[in-house]
Order: sequence, then structure tokens, then C-alpha cells
Amino acid sequence: MRILILNYEHPPIGGGGGRLAAKVGAGLVARGHQVRVLTAGMPHLPRESVEQGMEICRLRAFRKREDTCSVPEMALWVAAAIPAAITEVHRWNPDVIHAHFAVPTGAVAWVTSKVTGIPYVLTAHLGDVPGGVPEQTGGLFRWIQPLTVPIWKGAGAATAVSSFVSGLAEKAYGITPLVILNGIELPVPPTLQTHETPRLLMVGRMSVQKNPILIVRSLGLLKDLSWHCTMIGDGPLLSEVKTESARLGIAERIDFKGWASSEEVSTAMAQSDILLIPSLSEGLPMVAVEALTHGLAIVGSRIGGLADVACDCGEQANARLFELQESAEGFSAALKSFLLNPVALREARQASLAMATRFDLKHTLDQYEELLKLSVVR
Repeated sequence: MRILILNYEHPPIGGGGGRLAAKVGAGLVARGHQVRVLTAGMPHLPRESVEQGMEICRLRAFRKREDTCSVPEMALWVAAAIPAAITEVHRWNPDVIHAHFAVPTGAVAWVTSKVTGIPYVLTAHLGDVPGGVPEQTGGLFRWIQPLTVPIWKGAGAATAVSSFVSGLAEKAYGITPLVILNGIELPVPPTLQTHETPRLLMVGRMSVQKNPILIVRSLGLLKDLSWHCTMIGDGPLLSEVKTESARLGIAERIDFKGWASSEEVSTAMAQSDILLIPSLSEGLPMVAVEALTHGLAIVGSRIGGLADVACDCGEQANARLFELQESAEGFSAALKSFLLNPVALREARQASLAMATRFDLKHTLDQYEELLKLSVVR
């Protein structure tokens, strides 16, 4: 097949959704398909390149940062991407379009399909579905949700990266997307190291959704215990998080690394024991999937988006979860159960390694490949 992938984020731009789309595209190339990617660009990135066999076309639409994109920046990218995608279809004649993120990319796919007749498969991640990230997009969807209905109805097929996201889409649009879990190449299972001082890791944007303030406040309640924390990410709350850690007297025990590459994140995971995810909402965080392959235990919020990757009951428990309304006290209690019990921590880490097999990229590619084939107009 010839597959045109549309995504307003592609590494190094964006987060987990962009990395997932890149892995899927590269995997499809390895299976003999031709893949072109139409995505967002920035001045320091080439307009045209070939990466892992994928032909990448980056449109410059005034995006200012790699790690975040404002609503006006999304709108500008859509305005640039629609004529570019239509031109690409006429020039390259793809069999099918794969659009990642119903908002904003779905709008490009819908218009392009209407003009050219090429079908598209839609993949939803979280923030592109009503109710996914209400603290960030609740107001936006009150205005634009009627405009997104045709995007979902016009798709040849729809997928979601988790059961939680699929449920949100069904509630909003009456459509039940096929759940295709984020996949990852499974490395040789590592030999778990025992650290005398437990090493904690947070990876994500310093935003309200990711809830980093709760991490430092929870660690402030555990300052008498042994631990060291690394926080990777940038964003609007970074300064406040640093100030709060200093106020609580724990700043010297936290390393703030800023924005990091995928390779740097992988290295940090290999040196850690526990991944911290106190998010207000998640789809299926790629950082958690990656953490499983490194054998990290998880301490996180009890939200739908973590249900596929974190379990805190039974013999295969790899996590400790807390209710968001319990705030710092609940988070610190969940983390404390690992910090005070090295045996339980090691068992949870082993359970994460076992759970990682559910996210084998081969299975993810099998599902996407089959769905794309079925969507091709014959």
C-alpha cells in the first residue's frame, strides 16, 4: 500500500502520540509499504527528509515550541496542511490516509478525503476526544464538538489507543473505535538492579494535566525516607514546581532535566525504579508503556487512561494507585508502600516486565495494517 500519514506532531515535535505514529509508520515501511508523513515543521528542522524509510514533509506554520502547540498554532497548521495534503494525494496517489488525532489532524483528513475520494483511518489519542483532558480542552470542545462530528462519521475506520479513549468517543459520537494499544519494540528484558536509594522518575509536560505539583508536595511528606527523584519535562508549571520543592526543603533531592530526547528518557528509565504518574487524565501514556519494558513499578492516579497499563490488585500487580481526591496524602501513602518494602517493589517491577508483552509493537502493527487494507477503496 501507499499510506499517507497525517499528524501535526512527529518527533522531535510533540510527545507520545507523535512517537507512536512514527513507530507505526516505520513498522509499515519495514513490512514493504510506502509511507509519506505530512506533519508540522520548525525552522531548525528540514522541510523534506527520509527517516526509517518514511518520507517526511514538514510544514512550517509558526509553531514556536517542540513540546507544546497552542490552538491558534494548530489552526494555522490545518490551514497549511489541507492544500498540501490535497496536492500530495494528486501527486503521489496514496491508497489510504492514516490521520492521528481527530483534532486538529482529522479536519485535514476529512477535507482531503472529500476532495479526492481517498479514505482515511482515524486514530484518537486523548485530548482530541471530548472529556479526555477537560481541564485543557473542555471549553474548546463546547464550541467545536459539532464541527468534529463529520470527522468521525466520515472515517473509513476509527481506532483509539486505549479502552478509556474508545469509551469517550462512543459517548461523544456514538461510534466505538477499535482499541489498538500503543505498541513498542520489546527489548531483551533487563536484569533489575537494586538501588539502595530508590530512584523515582517523572516524564511529561509540566502542565496542569500531568499534575507535577502533586509530586513534589507528596515527596515533601516523605522527606524522612530514602529516595531520589528525576523530573524530565518542560512547561508552564516548571518554575512553580521548582519553587515548591525549595519551599519544602527537598530541592537537592530532585534533578530537573528539562525537555529530553527519547534516548535520554530511555537512559533515565534504565537507571530508575518507580515511574510517577499522578495525572488528572491520560489516554494510554507511551511513557508508561516504555517504563514497563524497563521493569519500572508505577505509582499513579486511579484514572481510566492508566487502566490498561497499571494494575494494583492480584498477584500481577505492578502499581500502587490512589484516588485524585486524596491529594498529596494519598499519593505519598501509595509511594510509601514501595519505599518501605523492597520486596514488594521488586515484585511489582517483575510484574511490569511481564505486562510489557501485551504491548508488543508487532501486534499493534498487525492490527493497523489489517485495518488500513480493509479501508482501501478497491
